[in-house]
Amino acid sequence: MSLEKIGAKSVLDLALLTPKAYHNYILKPHIEDKNEAFLEVELLKEIKGGKFYKVEAYAKNINRMVELLFFKTTPYHYSTFKAGSTLYISGKVNFFKKIQIIQPKKIAAYKIGRIYPEYKTPLRADIFERLKEEYLTKEALIEEEVPDKIADSLLKIHYPDERFYEEFKKRGDFWGEYLYALKFLEAFRYFKALKGKRKRLEAVMSCKGELDGFIKNLPFKLTSDQLKALEDIKSDMASKFAAKRVIVGDVGSGKSVVMFGAAYLAYPNRAILMAPTSILANQLYQEAKRLLPPHMKIALVSAKTSVEDLERYDFIIGTHALLYRKLPTACVVMVDEQHRFGTEQRQKLKKLVQKSRAPHFFQFSATPIPRTKAMMQSALVDFSFIKQTPFKKDIETHVISKEDFKELLAHIKKETSQGRQVLIVYPLVEESENFEYKSLEEAREFWQKYFDFVYVTHGKDSQKDEVLEEFRDKGKILLATTVVEVGISLPKLSTIVVVGAENMGLATLHQLRGRVSRTGLKGYCFLYTNDKNNKRLVEFGKLKSGFDIAELDLKFRKSGDILSGKEQSGKAFRWLSLAEDAEIVSEVKKRLIHN
Repeated sequence: MSLEKIGAKSVLDLALLTPKAYHNYILKPHIEDKNEAFLEVELLKEIKGGKFYKVEAYAKNINRMVELLFFKTTPYHYSTFKAGSTLYISGKVNFFKKIQIIQPKKIAAYKIGRIYPEYKTPLRADIFERLKEEYLTKEALIEEEVPDKIADSLLKIHYPDERFYEEFKKRGDFWGEYLYALKFLEAFRYFKALKGKRKRLEAVMSCKGELDGFIKNLPFKLTSDQLKALEDIKSDMASKFAAKRVIVGDVGSGKSVVMFGAAYLAYPNRAILMAPTSILANQLYQEAKRLLPPHMKIALVSAKTSVEDLERYDFIIGTHALLYRKLPTACVVMVDEQHRFGTEQRQKLKKLVQKSRAPHFFQFSATPIPRTKAMMQSALVDFSFIKQTPFKKDIETHVISKEDFKELLAHIKKETSQGRQVLIVYPLVEESENFEYKSLEEAREFWQKYFDFVYVTHGKDSQKDEVLEEFRDKGKILLATTVVEVGISLPKLSTIVVVGAENMGLATLHQLRGRVSRTGLKGYCFLYTNDKNNKRLVEFGKLKSGFDIAELDLKFRKSGDILSGKEQSGKAFRWLSLAEDAEIVSEVKKRLIHN
């Protein structure tokens, strides 16, 4: 019989099918009424009744006659509990005229017994035991590259001695070296599964440029994290294999300069950069023209612009409109906030980079992810982190409710009177019976009645880019949805109010909060909620770093299934915690991926 019968594809899977409890099957000279007993019995006589099956037997360890009584029978019972056999059995004792053992089970041998949960295909305990004894051995685990000490701990879990049993009974679960072994094995199995999946394509070309000229001519000094990311990119681009790297930078960490540095490294070969919105693409274009040398020809491609001959340009910046153009060969392709592109656009993007030879591919993201999660994913893609910001942000975060509304209005009046701007984010555009907060459309009448220069936009607004640009130059208050999470730079924005904040993910809240204080201005973030004691929001308010927030988010949401990409809920691992077991993951990765 194969391992697939119990949902195991390998001995590693089998080792993770652990018992949920243990029995101490030690032969004792005495048994007690209504308790579980373990006996060595010699079967003497079978008695078949209409609704039951009885077997008279002699129990050697208690030196007494007993009656084995079955109310549920299958052919297995008739062939196993047959007169003339000697078996080890366990079952519940009933002192009734005779000593009866109700619905006894045959035990493979007298030792510590294991009770397993029902796995993919329920099997009889003795068959499951036989499978385990055949496949789950020290030799089999060592062959799978499991470290010696981990293998010993795993085998103790499946083939325990009395000392292990007593400790497990006391604690009620796995502990110490045994819990470590299970966590290690889950991470080990994950990396082993991924190890062969990384496709190393040949690069379209190696780009061996230098950074000195770029860095020297910048009007500001780069942070050490920005420099490290650029060195990672430089090393990648010099390789004959196509790079696949994610550069994760916190809000306001200066990722755009790193993008321009990559384009500079690619020169005289071509670089392409794709941004999620036309506003962002235009901002990047203007910034690139300011920071890159004049001999580099830069093009902007969007639905509103028309650049005919892209072959003439060294650096092409655009929106998803790029995907519908015939693009010239590029040494480097960069994508900013790839998760904001639709499924069809991502598929077109894959066609651009996944050929037998591919450009170096760099994805930039402002959604920080926990270090452990990055280590788990890095079997398939490399990571660089930009945690430092060019200047320190000064943002106060407050969790507020209905009773604080008067003070909020006073704050907004004060800020707008001093030439600063306020953003109010609503969770819905229109009214909904199932939602306890006002929608954007319901709220706009109030704000436009008591304040002037109030602008309104949302995701489905075809004029949103124009509204955002006009607000940037003339507005005081902007009412919007999370359309502003990633987008236009608003240097005068000092305050953000997030309505129904408890319904948003922590990463989204952090992105929204990052809209304020972009130029060192004193910033304020108000999280408006009907649940002022919401633990998640209170904890969020204490943290500033996006990476710390990602760790907090991981603790609240659990790890999700990072292998399949279903990260929203649930837990991919039974024992391993991505929020707490970074050291174990690091150890496994070192041992398996770098060997």
